[in-house]
Amino acid sequence: MTRRTDVHPVLDRPGVGAPFFSTWRVGTPQRQRQVVEAVVDTWLGRPWPAEGLLGYFLYTGEDGSTLLHYSQWADEQAYEAFVRTRRQERNDAIDTAVPDIERVRLGRYRHYRSLTGGDHDTRVPGCVVIVDIEFDGPDPVRQRAWVDAVAEALATEPNPHPGDIAAHFHLGSDGTRVLNYAEWESAQDHIDALADGQGVGSLTGAWHRVQTWPGLKGSTISRYEYALGLLPD
Repeated sequence: MTRRTDVHPVLDRPGVGAPFFSTWRVGTPQRQRQVVEAVVDTWLGRPWPAEGLLGYFLYTGEDGSTLLHYSQWADEQAYEAFVRTRRQERNDAIDTAVPDIERVRLGRYRHYRSLTGGDHDTRVPGCVVIVDIEFDGPDPVRQRAWVDAVAEALATEPNPHPGDIAAHFHLGSDGTRVLNYAEWESAQDHIDALADGQGVGSLTGAWHRVQTWPGLKGSTISRYEYALGLLPD
């Protein structure tokens, strides 16, 4: 069966070979809430759909229009089997409850590395910030090198923001994107960190290198609030 949890996911959980992120656009805060309720009703009313699905988590966008879905799969084959046998009936049930959902994008990733405050940091994130980085072409070596440069910039940051909890970097399977799932104490902490217009870091050489990396095409930043998680019982 399926059970609901309010505990945030572990982004570097062992056994997750295929973390997926997808975005739905639903239009209004009311419809955000309705879709969350529809997802809960649909999933709790059915058996857990696949042994290879380790967890499924849902977030509401600060923009009042979007939902973020984060699913932890053992491998892509488990996901493809779910698509063939279980996904459509669940989407149909959700669409019946809340019509006209726009499914914007599904991104396939691999977890690369996490930067955290260690096991003694027990803060619960009040805000999840998704930073989506795009490069001008596929290059897995460049993906990893850029993330490593971010890690160096964070490690040498002279004025780290106290509200920054952790950053979890994922490499897009197509070789062109990096996704940072960043955990913050609150949305206001993240807003304050961006207040000087230079990003979350200071004007250091390490951050300049990150921001001017060859082939860096662009980035988007979206803030979310954790809504719920679904796990096998």
